[in-house]
Amino acid sequence: MLQFCGAQLIVFVFCVLVASLLQKAGLTAFQSPDGFGAVVLGTLGFQGVTLVLAPLFLRQHQMNWRDAFGLREPHWGRWLFPAGLLTLVLLPVILGLQIISAELLVRAGWSPRPQLAVTLLADSNSWCLRLYLGLFAVGLAPVAEEFLFRAMLYPFLKRLGYPRLAWIGVSLLFALVHDDATTFVPLFVLALALTWLYEMTGNLLAPIAAHALFNAANLVLLLSLGDSAAHLPSAHE
Repeated sequence: MLQFCGAQLIVFVFCVLVASLLQKAGLTAFQSPDGFGAVVLGTLGFQGVTLVLAPLFLRQHQMNWRDAFGLREPHWGRWLFPAGLLTLVLLPVILGLQIISAELLVRAGWSPRPQLAVTLLADSNSWCLRLYLGLFAVGLAPVAEEFLFRAMLYPFLKRLGYPRLAWIGVSLLFALVHDDATTFVPLFVLALALTWLYEMTGNLLAPIAAHALFNAANLVLLLSLGDSAAHLPSAHE
């Protein structure tokens, strides 16, 4: 676990340094945080490297992808149906929490800022960037994040003898890494629900599917509502 997290941190810092150097070199794609190159490097530096390191982690634990992700489960309905049902229940709850959080922050004198990924999808004129972010949100991010938070960190802390701390602590970390005050509480609730789903089904495909469906629903709302959806709690920044 320490080797995995250490390697991930090193790669992330390396990507940040590379992006900074390319920005100073004058490359257009890296001149702003919403440049295509900066976005690709940033997403691959966290979620991408997770999937690159995952096979090494599984090999150390003498596991394969089929066992780790529950691909041997012959009955898809046992994890797909709960995932879909949870998404239907959670989506209005989380959107409501996001509205309340934004209102409380405004009343406290805090000016909420939209997530970068959400702003890019709403404002970008590049269909290549929109397509990449859409595929990233629905495909890459759910797999990488659920493997990291639900399949690795949560069981690791749970096996240390702190099941409640594992549930709450990993969910807090999940919300924190998205770096947005407005969506912190909604994403914390989402993470708690995804962990519960993982415990209930015993299959990582269930939270991956729920995570992907949640992001897909947010993506549809974002593209439909435009600027008025600037603070949707997308779980993939």
